[in-house]
Amino acid sequence: MKEENPIPENQPPSGAATTREAVALISRRRFLTRLSLSLAGVCAVVIGAPATGFVLAPLFRKVSGSWLTVGAARDFAIGETVTVVFEDPSPLPWAGITARASAWLRRDSEDAFTAFSAFCTHLGCPVRWMPGANLFLCPCHGGVYYRDGSVAAGPPPHPLVRYEVRVFNGNVQIKSAPIPITTTL
Repeated sequence: MKEENPIPENQPPSGAATTREAVALISRRRFLTRLSLSLAGVCAVVIGAPATGFVLAPLFRKVSGSWLTVGAARDFAIGETVTVVFEDPSPLPWAGITARASAWLRRDSEDAFTAFSAFCTHLGCPVRWMPGANLFLCPCHGGVYYRDGSVAAGPPPHPLVRYEVRVFNGNVQIKSAPIPITTTL
């Protein structure tokens, strides 16, 4: 009788315990594929985590604000639009202790007021109220807004930012909040 060789022909005759499956698992192609996929996954996490945080952060951020008195209600005539200046506590370190802010305030009726940001939503230039035309005009790039703050003409992409207004104990108050960045690039 012929003796059978226990080692298959394609394996080395050494005493190493290697099999076809073990050799196939560590092939160069499979190793490089797994390495590439692992590196792509790490890159996706490194880029995706901050991007996801940037997108979701506004949902978890508390909008703080306080009511600031800008004058007595009796000092504002019905139908008149005037600029008011107030000290807005700012959380921004470069703004110092307070930041001087301004807004356009209109008395619509005996107890109703409307307030708009004094800055254009195009590039942040200060807008002016033109009472004869009943329009807000931005001198920088020709932005025009209707009296309700909506865009009438020019490059502004959004209406003027509105502030919350209330009358409290005979005084007109504007709710301060971080001044919005309204410019577009």
